[in-house]
Amino acid sequence: MGGPKKIGVLGGTFDPPHWAHVRLAAHFASVFQLDQLLLIPSGQPWQKNAEITSAEIRHQLTLAAAKALARVLCDTGIATRIAVDRMELDRPGPSYAIDTATEIRQRFGADACIIWLMGSDSLMHLDTWHDWQRLLEQVHLAVASRPGSPFHIDTSPLGQWIQGHQTPNAHDLENKPSGFIYLDRHLDIDLSSTLLRQRLKEKTPDRQGLLAEQIPPEVLAEVVNLGLYSQSR
Repeated sequence: MGGPKKIGVLGGTFDPPHWAHVRLAAHFASVFQLDQLLLIPSGQPWQKNAEITSAEIRHQLTLAAAKALARVLCDTGIATRIAVDRMELDRPGPSYAIDTATEIRQRFGADACIIWLMGSDSLMHLDTWHDWQRLLEQVHLAVASRPGSPFHIDTSPLGQWIQGHQTPNAHDLENKPSGFIYLDRHLDIDLSSTLLRQRLKEKTPDRQGLLAEQIPPEVLAEVVNLGLYSQSR
C-alpha cells in the first residue's frame, strides 16, 4: 500500500532480552506505525569485555522475546510484523552497526524509511562505535530516554552531530529514508541485562517475582529450561 515501507531495527546482545527491549520496540512501533521491526542479536559484540552467552542461545532467547513483543503488539492493535534476523550472527568478524545498517538499506531499497531504535545510553556513547558518523547515511535514529542516562547534548563532536540532525517531530522521520535523530522522552525504562544475569544467579525469596517483572515469560521460560546464568562465568 502507498508510500515507502517503514522498517524498525532493534539490535543488541540480548543476553538476556528483557521488558525494556520489548517496551522500547512496542513504543516506537506505535509512534511510527512501523510496517516491520527487525530484532537483530549481535554476533561478535566487539565492545563487550565480559564473556557472553553463545550466539545460538541468544538467538533462541531473541526468538522468545519476539513472541512476547508480538503478543504486546496484538494486545494494543499494532499491525507491525516482527522478525528476528541472523545477519550479524552469520556475518564473520566483529558486529558493526554500520555494516548492519548498510545491509538493511540494500535489502529494503533506497526509498525505505529505516529507523534504528536505541536507548539514550547508547546514543551518548555512539562516538565509540565504528564509523558512527556514517550511520545516518543509511538510517534514522529514534532514541528513548533512560533513567540515569539523560540526553546530554554538549559541544563535543558527538553533541554537535546530534544537534545538526535532531528533530523534535517524530513524523519528520517518515518523510525521508534516513538522516534524522528523534529524541523521545515519553519512555523511561531502566533495566540492565548485566544486573538481570546477576539476579538470575541469586537465590533470594523474592527472586522469581522480581524476574517476572523484568523478563517476559516467554524468555524466562527459555532461561529456566536451558539452565542459563545459574553459575558464575
